[in-house]
Amino acid sequence: MSDDFENASPMMQHYLATKKEYPDCILFYRLGDFYEMFFEDAQIVSRELELTLTGKNCGMKERAPMCGVPFHAVDNFLNRLVSKGYKVAICEQLEDPATAKGIVKRDVVRVVTPGTNTNVSAMDAKDNSFIMCVSCSDEFYGVSVCDVTTGELYVFECEGEREFTDQLSKFMPKEIICNPAFEVSHVNVNDIRSRLGISFFVLDPHFFDTTSAKKLIMEHFKVKSLDGLGLHDYTEGVVSLGALFRYLYETQKNELSNIISITPYSTRGYMLMDSFAIRNLELTETLREKQKKGSLLWVLDHTKTAMGGRKLKKLIEQPLISVNEINKRLDAVTALNENVYARDEIREYLSGVYDLERLMCRVCFSSANPRDMIALKESVKVIPAIRNCLKDLSSELITSLYESIDPLEDVFSLIDNAIVEEPPLIQKSGGIIKPGYSKEADELREKHINGKQYLADMEEKEREKTGIKNLKIKFSKVFGYSFEVTNSYLDLVPDYFIRKQTLTGGERFITEELSALADSIMNAEEKLNSLEYELFDEIRRRTADQMERIGKTARALAFLDVLASFSYVCERNDYVRPVIADDGIINIKDGRHPVVEKMTGHESFVKNDLILDNNENTISIITGPNMAGKSTYMRQTALIVLMASIGCFVPASEAHICIVDRIFTRVGASDDLSSGQSTFMVEMTEVANILRNATPKSLLVLDEIGRGTSTFDGLSIAWAVVEYINEHLNGAKTLFATHYHELTELEGKLKGVANYCFAVREKGDEVVFLRKVIKGSADKSYGIHVASLAGVPEEVVVRAEELLTKLTSGDIISGIKRIAMDEETKQAYEPEKVAEPEEYHQFSFFDNFVPSKVEEALREIDINNISPIEALNKLNELKAML
Repeated sequence: MSDDFENASPMMQHYLATKKEYPDCILFYRLGDFYEMFFEDAQIVSRELELTLTGKNCGMKERAPMCGVPFHAVDNFLNRLVSKGYKVAICEQLEDPATAKGIVKRDVVRVVTPGTNTNVSAMDAKDNSFIMCVSCSDEFYGVSVCDVTTGELYVFECEGEREFTDQLSKFMPKEIICNPAFEVSHVNVNDIRSRLGISFFVLDPHFFDTTSAKKLIMEHFKVKSLDGLGLHDYTEGVVSLGALFRYLYETQKNELSNIISITPYSTRGYMLMDSFAIRNLELTETLREKQKKGSLLWVLDHTKTAMGGRKLKKLIEQPLISVNEINKRLDAVTALNENVYARDEIREYLSGVYDLERLMCRVCFSSANPRDMIALKESVKVIPAIRNCLKDLSSELITSLYESIDPLEDVFSLIDNAIVEEPPLIQKSGGIIKPGYSKEADELREKHINGKQYLADMEEKEREKTGIKNLKIKFSKVFGYSFEVTNSYLDLVPDYFIRKQTLTGGERFITEELSALADSIMNAEEKLNSLEYELFDEIRRRTADQMERIGKTARALAFLDVLASFSYVCERNDYVRPVIADDGIINIKDGRHPVVEKMTGHESFVKNDLILDNNENTISIITGPNMAGKSTYMRQTALIVLMASIGCFVPASEAHICIVDRIFTRVGASDDLSSGQSTFMVEMTEVANILRNATPKSLLVLDEIGRGTSTFDGLSIAWAVVEYINEHLNGAKTLFATHYHELTELEGKLKGVANYCFAVREKGDEVVFLRKVIKGSADKSYGIHVASLAGVPEEVVVRAEELLTKLTSGDIISGIKRIAMDEETKQAYEPEKVAEPEEYHQFSFFDNFVPSKVEEALREIDINNISPIEALNKLNELKAML
């Protein structure tokens, strides 16, 4: 290979040297109007993007495999590669090939990775594009998370795999970088890669040096101590943050000037929701289709800006636990409700605001084009009008937002005075700067424009002078300006015309006068385009210098957008302001599920009340048929509590909501095949997590605990779980839906347990689910009726009803025996007789035997009115009788 390297062309030698510096990246190497890939990179890109693989002679023994993409369409190809988890290094030409002496100077200007791609076409405008850095030490995780496109930066620490996984589900980064210790921690790295689709890269240990991490952070934020950044207590978090900055500097190759602040994130400041709760409650996407439509976010998101959409998603995933802070948001929504005209004006103005955060990222990275600057100007233009709408709204939070919103009139004036209204997309093609902004540009522009007129005058003068009626001055990139004469007039060409080019139908000539004028015009145009680019770059830099002001304004506008969206949704959907207190009481009148009522229609949704307190209604045992609405009722309670905690009005006629520190859910069942866990194992894992981490201030939503195993095992577990919650989590508000009707006996035996059920109306064979919660317990599950509704064949349904009748008439053993002795069943199921020793006879329900004392004792048991404890005692008696 070394011999090959020495024999390679100078260009290929430079390519190989550059590739050696970026061995883990696909190298996009700029050659003229294309980015070319060679060798293994070319084979990968050809396969992944379905491009033609060719070859290039470059002085080596064999032709180098090669493929390429045009530079003007590179973003599309780049996005596709990065979305597949590849890193791409962009090697650009740093000088004009026309003026370069020798090989054109090239270097890598940035490295694009899944978490650092700043191309907005590759992402959802209302979603963040996070990169996460993890420093792991003895199952303690320091984590920093950044969205390079918006400048957001968070640092936090967590202990144990479970807490880390919960935080991971909130941020859902595109890319994780980590120290080697994280790869061998208890976190399932393969699951992160495969199931979550997150790109994963292990960095060299030198990235995680504590001393250099602190130095890098202080240098970036221009501070002398980490205390001023709020990082004093984040030892492992600082290490991860330093590694993240080093990685971003190496990939982005700029000063990251859009990252101007850091948010030390403490889980103690927000309501905690684990990954199961976020998924089961369908907060931001549906459980099955992974779609926004059908989620709580879909109902609440009527924001007008991309910034507002991202802010709303954060609020939903981070509910508050402070009465004062929640009421500040509710007061702001109330103020907007009381002045609908101002609210609607604000929303109208916000609809004209572009994504300021991502625009400023491109401005700071010097990648903003002239049209981006006009978008920024148009956004800034409406800010004074928005501030004016806020003046008369009486709310502490809105007043704070008003003070945070900078009119940015100087930024507007800078761009408005300098850049034309409809500039070209390409920065170096001229036509960007307004007349009057630069005297030098005006002079060059006048010379360029007048030069065209001079050419027209010269053309007319020479036409009259020579008598060549169709004489024209033409321009070509190769020969510049020249006179074009057709063959029929060549005999009239004067002596001072100098032949330049022969054409099929004529010839081209130049004169000394034309050459001098052409040089003047060409120089003026070239100088003007160059000057305009310099002026544009200066305007962009001056705008970037205002990043702190613009960033603060963008964040305030995003929050205002969310509050205005809350107000609009509350008015449109008939929501009510909840009373927030820290008294342990959740009392909801006429509650509704915000998503289900949106999907089915407000009028058709059946409203239900709910009471959970610290006395007689701490744990609600909810029974009722399948499809009666138990799961919807429990989920709607959790969603109403969450909506109140983010400062939004709620779907009810009245609501008193206490502070809840955590929401836990155990809803639905599914096998986790990827980790080899069965339905029941997944269920028990979730239950264990709830019982170990819930507190007396938590809200627990438990749906059919124990259904994944045998009846008596499941009943025993469900019973024990209720007892544990009652004894050890005294005060934890619990909704416990079950088909184990035996659990209803706990009412009256355990303080705080209350029975509720869903009403059903029976009329002959017809069953109507009223979907109304009432006090008491259900006595039937109506499973066969649900099977019929689901389309199970009628023959199966009829047979199931026959079997149910026999099973429920008397005790279960006699019921089974009656089924077995049925003649048709006997013929279908009776096993072939097998000779047996006299001293041993296998017990069978099909034999005619004399009832034993055990059977007689079983016959006397009323199975519908026996508790699990009494059943166990009875079982001991029967065993003793045997």
